[in-house]
Formats: sequence, structure tokens, C-alpha cells
Amino acid sequence: MSTTRRRFVQGTLAASAALSVMPIRVRGANDRLRIATIGMRARGKTHVDYVSDCRESHNAELVALADCDKGVLEDRLKWTEKEYKFKCEGVQDYRRLLDRKDIDIITIATPNHWHSLMAIEAIQAGKDVYVEKPVSHNVWEGRQIVNAARKAKKIVQTGTQSRSMHGMHKMIDYVHSGQLGKVKYAIGTCYKARKSIGLRDTPLDISDNIDYDLWCGPAAKVDLYRNSLHYDWHWDLNTGNGDLGNQGIHQMDLARWFCGHTALSPRVMSIGGRLGYKDAGNSANTQVVFHDYPGCPVIFEVRGLPANKEKFEKQSWGNGDMDPGPKNVGSIGVLVQCENGYMAVNSYHSGTAYDNNGKKIKSFSGGGNHMGNFLDAVRSRKHEELNADILEGHLSSALCHTGNISYVLGSKKPAAEIAAQIKSQPIQAESFDRMSQHLSHLGIDISKPVLTMGPQLDMNPQTERFNGNDDANKMLTRAYRGEFVVPDMS
Repeated sequence: MSTTRRRFVQGTLAASAALSVMPIRVRGANDRLRIATIGMRARGKTHVDYVSDCRESHNAELVALADCDKGVLEDRLKWTEKEYKFKCEGVQDYRRLLDRKDIDIITIATPNHWHSLMAIEAIQAGKDVYVEKPVSHNVWEGRQIVNAARKAKKIVQTGTQSRSMHGMHKMIDYVHSGQLGKVKYAIGTCYKARKSIGLRDTPLDISDNIDYDLWCGPAAKVDLYRNSLHYDWHWDLNTGNGDLGNQGIHQMDLARWFCGHTALSPRVMSIGGRLGYKDAGNSANTQVVFHDYPGCPVIFEVRGLPANKEKFEKQSWGNGDMDPGPKNVGSIGVLVQCENGYMAVNSYHSGTAYDNNGKKIKSFSGGGNHMGNFLDAVRSRKHEELNADILEGHLSSALCHTGNISYVLGSKKPAAEIAAQIKSQPIQAESFDRMSQHLSHLGIDISKPVLTMGPQLDMNPQTERFNGNDDANKMLTRAYRGEFVVPDMS
């Protein structure tokens, strides 16, 4: 009998005890690892590619696909068999896969609001899990995956694949060895073209191929006034996390890694807005988030609009029309500023060290196999061997979430007032100045109160709770809907 929501809810109270005694099957090199993937649009298709790459080297096989969009599912089943000769069962409701004893691993490539609940359910069903970034839709539920994985002794990898790239490890080792001096701060950039998602007068008609109740899951089930259900959910904070939690999570993770931070920041502030058009989105498309770690802050810059007004007025503007990042960093990358130079990371696997005059010192590159690292750890049963263990994924995801919390709680102010309030933080002020110049090139008048300045939120990194701010603490989790409730695994 398949796992039902009723059984799941009834079993939640006993979950912790059950997880602690769940048997662990140690897999030998000759045991085939059988994998199912949930969510079969762009990232799910990439998961199939990953499994195929590991088919021979790691004795892995894809046996099932799930997607609540029957049209997408049917297309991917045909593609998977034609392209890779994987003969998979297809199910619209992923819960049909959880009780299958012949499935060892679940990979999750759904919209963000589903990541935590699916991961925990898979862990409770005895599976190891590969979950896309961000691993959570809010801070609290990300911590619950960590708790569930540790109690059940399950292997859970985050889809931040840069952590498995040899070039990235070389850059990390170079910086951490002190050859550029002490790390002073890191800036992540996500300057990626994000056009309007539309603003309809009437609700979007959802295809009969889609189980929309299941698609919404833990999120509020509401009418949509954008033009497309798929992908544009990123810009609706009910289901997505803006570009902080889309592309930006990769660079946020690298910035935190270079700085050596192993907990959430004690202070966070966001400044930004959704500018240039009026649409159904509510996430920022222009943003500076300042994580005030003592001695080594992490700054994140989001830009969804092109470099200037002339480019913006073109119908075909795209990623090639975006500004570059600071110094020698591209539109998507990480600047790691040290005492005697800096590292410019411009891809998932490569970058270059420079001195403070901009002279190139050394370049680094090298690929890797993130899924392969995960499957190796599945066999060894040692989560310490993971390059992107769920704890790392939780912390970096949570930095995106706390930045968005400050943004949502903010109020609109003129640029001069914002600049005056942050002038004591020179690194934050520099990022804000770059953003201000960018908006001026677009002809957006920020002398008026159009930018949202969020409050500085003080956090206890040990408890992952804000100090003295009830409104912010409420946003660390969400009101789950009906039967789709992330359980407390503490």
C-alpha cells in the first residue's frame, strides 16, 4: 500500500524514535543503487544526466520519475528511455515512490517550497536524498532536514555542485593557506536578466494535466496572476525565494565557504526593490544583502535589470546586457577580498587570484562529479565524506532566507536617507553606491522613496532565532497548508 498523508501525519509523533532505530543497509560495490527523481523540468532533467554519468562508474540506475504535471512527466519518460535507455515508472504523486523497497535514493528537483517536506518524507521512508538548492523555503524547515538526516543516519547531499569541483577546492585551499593574507570580506554577485512575469487581470488557467493542489503542497493555494506557472514561481515568495535563493544560493554558499563561517550571521540587513516594471512578482530584482559577520562580512548583490536605459528599452535584452561585478568578477561570481589581493571566482569551477593592483597571480580550474561524491558517501555511510552535506546546504540557504526577511519587513525610503544610515559600514555603503549608480544609468529616480530598506535583524546563531523581533521570528517558518506539514524533527 502506498504512503498516504494520513499515515504520515499519524506517524509524525513517533518519527524521532523510529528514525533512531531504522536499519541501515550498507551497500557494497556490486550492489546497484536504484534512484528515483521527483520534479522533471529543467533541474530534474539534469539529475537524469547526472545519474547517467554515474551509471557505470558508480553502478547506478534510474528506475522512477515523478512530476505533478502529467505532460512534463510523459515527455521526460520518453526522453529518458530514448536518450539513456532508462526504463522508468512514472507517477504523478511522488508519495507512491516512498514505500518502494527497491528504491535506495530520492533526488529532488521541485520548486523550493517542496524541498524540505519531500526530503524529510524520503528520509523517513529509509531513502538517502540528493536535494536541490536551496534545501528549504524557510530557515526552520531547513534545520529539520538536518535533524532528520542525523537521527536516521541518512546521507543527504545539497545540489551546490561547486563544492565538488577540483578547481574550487584549489581556490579555497589557496585562500585559506594565507597566500593572499587574511580574508577581509566576500561579495557574491547575481546580475542575471529577469524580465517581467506579467500581471494578468484574471487568474491564470491551470492545465488539467497538472495536479495544482499537489503542486502547491505546503504553500498557500492561491490564484496566480502571472503569465506562467512554471519557473516564474521563483519570483513569488509564496513558493520561491527570489534570485537570492535561485542562482544566488550558489554564490552565497561559496562566499560563506571562503570566509570560513559555520553558522548564521549575527546581523543581517537588506536594501532593494522590484524595479523597472510592475508585475505579479514580489521578490526583489535589485538588492544588496549585508551579513555582518564580525571580521569578515558577506555581501550579496542582486541585479535583474540590464546595465543601462538603452539596453532596457530593447525588446531582446538578456544576460549579455548585464553589468560586470566589482573588480575582475563577472556578472555572476564571487569576490574574495584579502589583505594582499583578491580571488575572483567567475564560474562553478574556475577563478583567478590577483594582487591589489589587479595584476594576475594565478588561475585555477577543474571539474568534478557532485553526484558521484554523493553516491560514494551512500556506499560508505559517512556523511562527513559529502562535499555538500545537508548542514552546509541549510546554512547557506538560511542566509538567503534571512536576507529576504529583512527585505519583506522593510519600508521605502529615499536613497540619501538610506546612505546616511549605513555610512558607518563602508563595505555595505560601497555595494549600495554601486547599486545606486546602476539604477541611475537606468533612469530610475531613487531620490524618491522607491527602495526598500529592511531593518537590521540581530540573530542568535546558536538558536537560529532573531533577538527581540517577533515579526521576523514568525517568518523563520510558515503556516503550512492542510496535510502538507513539515514535521518538527528536533
